[in-house]
Amino acid sequence: MDEFTDQDLTGARFEGVTLRETSFGETTFEGARFRRVRLDHTEFRAATFHGARLLGVELVDVVISGDVSNVVVNGVDIAPLVEAELNRRDPERAAMRPTDADGFRAAWDIVRRRWDDTVARARTLPDEMLHASVDGEWSFIETLRHLGFASAAWIERMVLGEPSPWHPFDLPWDEAPGWDGIPWDRSLRPSLDEVLAVRRRRQDVVSEVMATLDDERLAATVTRTEPGWPSAEGLPVSECLSIVLIEEWEHRGFAERDLGALGAPGAPGA
Repeated sequence: MDEFTDQDLTGARFEGVTLRETSFGETTFEGARFRRVRLDHTEFRAATFHGARLLGVELVDVVISGDVSNVVVNGVDIAPLVEAELNRRDPERAAMRPTDADGFRAAWDIVRRRWDDTVARARTLPDEMLHASVDGEWSFIETLRHLGFASAAWIERMVLGEPSPWHPFDLPWDEAPGWDGIPWDRSLRPSLDEVLAVRRRRQDVVSEVMATLDDERLAATVTRTEPGWPSAEGLPVSECLSIVLIEEWEHRGFAERDLGALGAPGAPGA
């Protein structure tokens, strides 16, 4: 098997080439042109398609999961249609885009309540199954660890100014570049109760921020330039809080889906 690692193939031309079962990781195709190619049964994870144009293509039995914005299919922007349908299926989803302090408090109350239901559902499974991956996704325990990382990053570090709020259980996203001093150990196998103890403390911190939030604070900005992540200047507090809400909402949906695949009784709570 040929391997191409850390090479610059800018401007290369592939014609009549077979690349079946190949793997591309951390590879840049920016500005590339694909003509008369077959992408059947391919898989893209953590990929960006900003400004991409797919012309004269056939999209049949295709599954797309991710952020959809300004996606025009046959002259129709499908993003508003997708948003409307998702909100129709679950009306509480619309609350995850709040615009004022009261809206943020209401949204946070929703995600905490619904996560309580999801954790109760997870407890119906043997502990070992909570470490199981479904279709290569994070296990239930890893999902909780990642949400702990998210709230530490965007609330404790960015909003509250704690430069290093990390816990050994914290788990960044898989494609993160890695940073000195930030834990990232997927080999850990803490119990559900151990992870929940950390998570509940983090949830309580978010709840305290939400409880004292007003529209003036929501409109304020924060700057963190000390080493670590996130690092940003003039970031709106509202954006930090929104990131946490969306992370909580989306990952709960993934968790419910995978709990069902693992055999947990009950349907996802509404």
